[in-house]
Amino acid sequence: MQTKQYAIKVFEVNVTNEEETLAFLEKNYVFFRKHLISLHGRVTTKIENYLKEKQLTYIVDARLYPTKEQKSVVCTSEVEDNLKVIDKLVRSGQELKIKGDLLLLNRVNSGGSIDIDGNLIVTQIVEGSIRCRGKFMMLKASSKANIVFNDVEVDNRYLQERLNRVDLQDNEIRITPVLKETSWV
Repeated sequence: MQTKQYAIKVFEVNVTNEEETLAFLEKNYVFFRKHLISLHGRVTTKIENYLKEKQLTYIVDARLYPTKEQKSVVCTSEVEDNLKVIDKLVRSGQELKIKGDLLLLNRVNSGGSIDIDGNLIVTQIVEGSIRCRGKFMMLKASSKANIVFNDVEVDNRYLQERLNRVDLQDNEIRITPVLKETSWV
C-alpha cells in the first residue's frame, strides 16, 4: 500500500489599514508564496492588485472552523455562500454538486466530476470534468480533463498541467499561471 498526506498552510490577515497591510505583505512575501492567504476586513483594490501582481493565492472574508458533525473542515463567510474544504479524491463515477465555494485538497480522477456555482481551488491534478460558474478557479488539469468555466470550454493546452488561476475579466476568460512549480506539501 502507498499513501500520501497533503497539508495546506493558511495564513489569516485582518485588514485594518491598507498601507500597513501592504507593507506587511511585502516584508513577508517569501513566506506567503507557499500559503493560502485568508483576508478579512476592508480588502481594497490596491491590496488585491498587489496579491495578483505577486501571484499569491488568497480568499476574502472566509472563516475556517472544525465541526463535530463533519470529518472535513468547513468554512463559512460573511456572504451567503460557504467554502467547503474536502480532503478526499473525487473518484470515477462520482459527482460533486456544490452551491458555494470549494477547496479540494486532492485530485479529480478521470470519470469524476464537479459541478459548482462558486469558486473552485483544486490542489492536485484534474483528469475529470469541471463545470464552474464562479468568479475564479485554480487548478492544474491534464489533457484528459473537460473544463467548462462560465459556460465556455477551456482549452487544456493553456493549462499545461501546472497550477493556473482562471478568471473572468471584462467578459474574457484569463488564464494565469500561479507559480512555475507549486508544492502543496
